[in-house]
Amino acid sequence: MTQDSLRQYLSSTLKNDPALVFLIEDIAAACRDISYRVRNAAFAGELGSAGSVNIQGEAQKPLDLIANDIVEQSCGQNSKLAALVSEEIEEVTWLKTPEVGDYLLYFDPLDGSSNLDVDVSVGTIFSVMQVRDAQSKDVLKQGTEQICAGYALYGPSTIFVLSFGQDVNGFTCKSGTGTYYLTHPKMTVPATTSEYAINAARRDYWEAPVREYIDDCMLGVNGPRARFMNMRWIASMVAEVHRILVRGGVFLYPKDSNNTKAGGKLRLMYEANPMAFLIEAAGGKASTGDARILDIPPTEPHQRVPVILGSRDEVTLIEEYHQKNDAS
Repeated sequence: MTQDSLRQYLSSTLKNDPALVFLIEDIAAACRDISYRVRNAAFAGELGSAGSVNIQGEAQKPLDLIANDIVEQSCGQNSKLAALVSEEIEEVTWLKTPEVGDYLLYFDPLDGSSNLDVDVSVGTIFSVMQVRDAQSKDVLKQGTEQICAGYALYGPSTIFVLSFGQDVNGFTCKSGTGTYYLTHPKMTVPATTSEYAINAARRDYWEAPVREYIDDCMLGVNGPRARFMNMRWIASMVAEVHRILVRGGVFLYPKDSNNTKAGGKLRLMYEANPMAFLIEAAGGKASTGDARILDIPPTEPHQRVPVILGSRDEVTLIEEYHQKNDAS
């Protein structure tokens, strides 16, 4: 069976937008380079800590900074790319005076980098929006304005997952050639699931509805769910979301008493929004527990929000736990 390459897919999907084709190819090329650096980090002395922190106060790894530079260098020459918003850089990087139709690229260059030293899958997350008003250097756009989003997963293979909002397709990078081929067409999230992912070590910080939901799941066949519920936790959002796109499930990083002041843990613009965009395009649902993620009005580039996403029925159930708690 002949498999379309990423270039063939983009050319047929974006016939009237060659500039966007070039931008996505630039992102995919950056991800291929990051994958190489991740696989060879031990030989280059690029594991461990960089001795610095990012805008969120999180310890940076050498590969966080390297991955950021790779994305900037790969995409920065695109004539229609106006600005970059990165997890690792405090200020928005403006590349040109914006014009209507120019692109804005939001990205987490190396999601899950705390897992690097133990050789667990990490990845890159990205989102693309467009300039609507040339008179304003505005990057604060809600998730419904995304024109495409995706991620690369650096695991046993390097997979590039992409959506323009209609469906979700995954491309695997073929070893030796570096070419991405369509291997996961039209990925979908089953509506129901018996699998959830949450960091159970934070239980003492959880709000009541999350604690009640997890307690009910843990009761298994003897609880209100009346079935065994399997728990997973990788501590890499890319890996968690990829598993959900392949076989279903729900991922929770809720607001809790330890992160409430910050608004949550995960960043809206380059983590929650792109992943919500992908999950919804695949038939799933993405919520804060109280509201649809893609409808959140952003207040600043590094804004944090609670994230609950995955199989539609399970996310709806978790929202019901929140509604019941709010009503009590």
